This record gives sequence, C-alpha cells and structure tokens, in this order.
Amino acid sequence: MRTAYPYFALIILSFLVMTSCNEDVEKVSKKETIQLEVEKKPEPKVYGFKLSDFEVILDTVKRGETFGVIMDRHGVTPGQVYQITQTIPDSVMNFRRINYGKPYMLLKSKDSTRKVEHFIYQKSVINYAVVSLDSIHGLAKSKPVTIKQKTTSGVISSSLSAAIDEAGLDYLLTNRFADIYQWSVDFFKLQKGDQFKLIYKEKYIDDTIYAGLETIDAAVLKHKGREFYAFNFEIDSLTGRTDFFDEEAGTLRSFFLKAPLKFSRISSRYTGRRFHPVQRRWKAHKGTDYAAGTGTPIWSTADGVITKASYTSGNGNYVKVRHTNKYSTQYLHMSRRAVKVGQYVKQGEIIGYVGQTGLATGPHVCYRFWVNGRQVDPYKQDLPDAEPMKESLKPSYFEFIKPLRIKIDEVDYKRIL
Repeated sequence: MRTAYPYFALIILSFLVMTSCNEDVEKVSKKETIQLEVEKKPEPKVYGFKLSDFEVILDTVKRGETFGVIMDRHGVTPGQVYQITQTIPDSVMNFRRINYGKPYMLLKSKDSTRKVEHFIYQKSVINYAVVSLDSIHGLAKSKPVTIKQKTTSGVISSSLSAAIDEAGLDYLLTNRFADIYQWSVDFFKLQKGDQFKLIYKEKYIDDTIYAGLETIDAAVLKHKGREFYAFNFEIDSLTGRTDFFDEEAGTLRSFFLKAPLKFSRISSRYTGRRFHPVQRRWKAHKGTDYAAGTGTPIWSTADGVITKASYTSGNGNYVKVRHTNKYSTQYLHMSRRAVKVGQYVKQGEIIGYVGQTGLATGPHVCYRFWVNGRQVDPYKQDLPDAEPMKESLKPSYFEFIKPLRIKIDEVDYKRIL
C-alpha cells in the first residue's frame, strides 16, 4: 500500500547530500596532482531559507500540545504568542488546530540569544505555513507538485480492495474505482478471476516523494467475460466537472445505485418464501439484506424526499425515500437514522447507519424497492439511466478518448493464477 512521507528528515538529508557534493576535489594523473577548481554551487533553500544561517530544530506536535506550549518551551513569551495568533489569519495558519503528530521546524538565530525567528508547520504532505516572528507575518505555501500518469492491472482473488492492495496501489484507488462502476456493475457479484486495468495519475513532491492519488483517467473492468470501459471526461468547462462514460459515450450512471452501502455481502435475497430466523416460520422476504458492521454508512440509492423516518418493532429504525411517483426505496434495521421526514437527499447521501434493531439477528440493512406501490426485486428491474451526454460533446469526446483507448488496450491483463 502506498504511503506518503511528507516530513522534514528527507528534505534535510537531500540538503546535506547536495552541500557535501560541492566540497569534492578531483585528483588527476599518475605522476602529478592537478588541483581542479570546483565551482561552488549555491546552497539550496529549504522552505525558502538557507538552513546554514540558522540553528534548525525539527520536531512533531506531541499529544495535547498547542502553539503556545511549543513557543513557551523555546523562549517565546505569552504576549508574543498572543500577538502572533491575533495578527495571522486562519487561512494562513489556524493556531487552534495544530494536530498531534504533525511535523514542524523552528529556525533560531545562531547567536547567544537563540531567538526563534521562524516557525514552519507542515499542514499536509503538500501544504505548509511559514510564521515569521520578528515582523509577525505568515505565508501559506505549497511544495511544487508533479503529476505522473501510470498504468496497472489486477485480478480479483477475493475482493476488489484485496486486489488493489496486492498490486501495491493506493487504497484510495479502491473507492475511486468502485465509484466509477457502482451504477453498472454489482460489486457483490464480482467473481474470482475478474480482471481490471487502469490509467491513473499520482502526485509527487520533488519528483520522488509520493503525495497521493490525483485522478483515474481510464479503466476497464472485465466481469463475466465482458469488458466495461470507462473514460474520465470534462462535461462542464466552466466548473471543471467531469464524469465517466463508456467507449460509445454512454453514461455509466444510472438513476439508482446498485446497492445502499459499500463493500459488504448479500446475506439474503428477495424471495417469495424464506424461513424467518426470528419469527421461526416460512414467509415472503420482500427485500435484499446486506450484512455489514454496525455503524456502516447507508446511503440513498437515488435522489428523493424522505417520506418516513421512524421506528417499529419489526423494522427497527428505518427510512423510506420517494424518488419519483413511480419509485420508492426503504432501508430497515438501522442503528440510527441521519435524516428527517421532508428532507431532500441526493444519490449517495448518508441517511443512516447499519444496525440490528427490530426483527434482526445480526447487523445488516434490509433494502426494499417499490415500483408503483408494489414491492419488487430491484435486481430484476429495467431501471432508468441518468442524463445522457449532450450530442454536441460527443465529437470532442471520441477524439479525447482515442489515445486513452489505445494506451489501455496495450496494457496486459494480470494473469489469473
């Protein structure tokens, strides 16, 4: 699994290596030694400073520490701390939110006073704040980031997340990949041996330090022998909004998501006859049960209005959503609800959390689906798609995906073991 290493040690190491190289002197010839003049390179700056001008202290925020505690330990008075925190805006440095484990650097004068002149706080792997104490001003800065496009492939042995992990990739790829196909592929039916290919971009600091996933540009999921292509395309130049479409410019979105939660398992399907584990009798089960850990977020499978958010002895905590005059969905046995009657929710918005309230033997959500007031099996419905791509965009889309299609087709599938 990929991890970012944003801390100062690597930067300081690079600085030391670069400065030591400037002192090398070549000795040439068998009989005589010729002293070569080596042109001294300028000392590299770190966070905009020549570190040789200062006494440098590297540390990380300890549990319970505040900016004031850190400054006090290094001789900065409470009055100075107050002036600094009142002068520098939160957009540069939010002094109330100095987080445990975050690295920081203090630059002190080299004279006998050892006065703190600058405080540098690493907000994230990319973003940092520089607080100068003498003139009391601050700057919010970012390290230069390069974007690298990469390709990979994988094969499903047990789950998508396991396949991503086995390939040594960022775990965020699992969520992004699942988001692309959540309307068109039932992830609860992924089979051992299903394969995928990806073209994606990663962020790097100084061209070497991994800084996270940028985007997925193209993907192919081979499921049950069929290839599902997906290409990331900008559909609104004003807002920069993008979406994924297949090789025919068809939307991968559907009016309904395939499931009301992510990465669980179907423990019971819609059936006209099932032995009820609590009531101990045979009866129809007009829902699909998804087993998952207590507290797992449950989301609305489509846009709609909350018509019920209540509790009954059978349903436990439950929520019902009306999507159109034709379609409604219901979500049972929640540990707690997150919405109220009359509230409008978007597709994918959290409406509650998995529990086992009501007639339930274990934590799960029972997902029920209505068409024209009648409960049906959602997996047997011909459900509507989302809004299609505008015809005016299709010529530029096909031109845009042409090189991506060639590139991803050239990537070999990882072989099935």
